[in-house]
Amino acid sequence: MSTTAESPLPTFDRGRAVTKSLLGWGVVAGPFYLVIGLAQALFVPGFDLSQHALSLLLLGPLGWIQAANLVLSGIMVLAAATGFARLLPAPRRTWAAVLLGLYGASLFAAALFPPDPMRGFPVGAAGATTASMSGLLHLAAGAIGFVSLAVAAVVIGAWFRHEGRRGLAVASWIAAAVIVLGFMGGAALSATSAGVGMLWLAVVTGWAWLAAASLAAYRMAPRPDC
Repeated sequence: MSTTAESPLPTFDRGRAVTKSLLGWGVVAGPFYLVIGLAQALFVPGFDLSQHALSLLLLGPLGWIQAANLVLSGIMVLAAATGFARLLPAPRRTWAAVLLGLYGASLFAAALFPPDPMRGFPVGAAGATTASMSGLLHLAAGAIGFVSLAVAAVVIGAWFRHEGRRGLAVASWIAAAVIVLGFMGGAALSATSAGVGMLWLAVVTGWAWLAAASLAAYRMAPRPDC
């Protein structure tokens, strides 16, 4: 008769697996949005990355693709928001969920309310002399989204610091500042190439931060097979 005690089989925690899966969408969202947007930029006539923000693609002949890009990216952000809400302790979980949720919702609103034509795009369209209601709502959606994402970076950065991840905390706070300043500069100088560049900086920084923070949180989340 064997006297060796059998090792217990590892258990699988479905809740932990769901949390990790939700955080994984935060890693995917940014690259997905940028790849789809840049692919359109290469083929849409008259679109110039140095002159136009990706949101203007909503007005082009393939505007439905950019609208779908915004909506699908927004869904991924909402999934990531839920993942952070499941992982972070109270009250940070509530703030993270609400702020990232607002950012995801702002992407839906941006798709619903296209911007006004600008700087010769779409081809043949006259530039708007006064902002339309749709253009104003698009700008408001962007303002709410970028500010919400920046504050989320501050909140989640504070959690990283509490968990001893000081590098991630500092990077999150720097990203928050770049996002806000980039958007403000881009909005103020929207008629110039410098303004477009600042807006690009805000967009890329925001998506890069979300991907890095989601990946770090994914790795910090408890494993489901234990």
